Amino acid sequence: MAPSMIEVLTPIWERVLRRSPISVEDNFFDLGGDSSSAQELFIEIARICGRELPAVTICYAPTVSALAAILERPATKPLSPLVLLKSGVAGPADFERSPVFITHGIGASVLDLVKLAREIQTQQPIYGMQNRGVDGIEEPFDRIEDVARSFLDAVKQVQPHGPYFLIGYSLGGLITLEMAKRLSDKGEKIALLAMLDSYPEIHQLSAGQRARLTLRLTRMRASAVFHSALRRHPSQTLYSGSGIPSLRSDSSPIRAMEKVRENSYAAWRHYRPAFYSGKIRFVRAQVSSYFPGNPAAVWANLTDEFEVETIPGDHLEMLTTHSGNLATVLSRYLREVSAE
Repeated sequence: MAPSMIEVLTPIWERVLRRSPISVEDNFFDLGGDSSSAQELFIEIARICGRELPAVTICYAPTVSALAAILERPATKPLSPLVLLKSGVAGPADFERSPVFITHGIGASVLDLVKLAREIQTQQPIYGMQNRGVDGIEEPFDRIEDVARSFLDAVKQVQPHGPYFLIGYSLGGLITLEMAKRLSDKGEKIALLAMLDSYPEIHQLSAGQRARLTLRLTRMRASAVFHSALRRHPSQTLYSGSGIPSLRSDSSPIRAMEKVRENSYAAWRHYRPAFYSGKIRFVRAQVSSYFPGNPAAVWANLTDEFEVETIPGDHLEMLTTHSGNLATVLSRYLREVSAE
């Protein structure tokens, strides 16, 4: 008699997480799982089960039983635009019931946001917003306006009306900006719009900003620091990556992620931010690398109110090494908004 999918998956989980025994209802992230071990897990599943799934699937099915149910289906379904990254605690006030929605950068997935979401101190539930196409089933969007519309359709199913709490990292900041603008234009309240080291593509900057950034990038390319950065990020993407380097380069998850990355770059290049009649809270990385050094020069004239804060690290480290610092800032934002 063939073993059940749960019987197949359980020892894989135990090997990858180096824990035994594991209950079929134990949460992958509660057991110490992270993006790296998730990639290892799905490489093992592909090898043993012959099913290639993106590592972000673990966010949608974070237990052995839930993942077994997905693998037992004859066909893979498209991933939802929203996935719950952290449960909330019910409270009497609107802000305590209102979810926080957070989205990722180019070439990434909500898997990159799990650590941050779990470190944010709030009673509100936190949802990740996942760009389409990472599952290889649907065609990824190549316009930020289309991504924003898709996310808003999903958000409205969870929360029909404001106040809305939106957080966007890197490219995700532009997406949440577009979402906030569309919501506020319809009279909805935006309680929080937090953009995390998020900038328009260089050709959308002013002539002076382009000149300064081009000069800094030229100097970086000639320095050991720049070459070291490229070694750290072999895809040479400017944004956080969730590739699966141990899979074959022609595997379906790799092909899907490459297509998502290409279309996301196209969306970034063509997006021209419009004026937003609200407040932007901006968190920048202390180490400027690929982006303008002064976010106020980019954004202050495109919004009614602009507030900037700096945390340690570079663009990628703010989500990894210094995620605790970032979570502290975002937790404070949520407290301040609730007090208001």
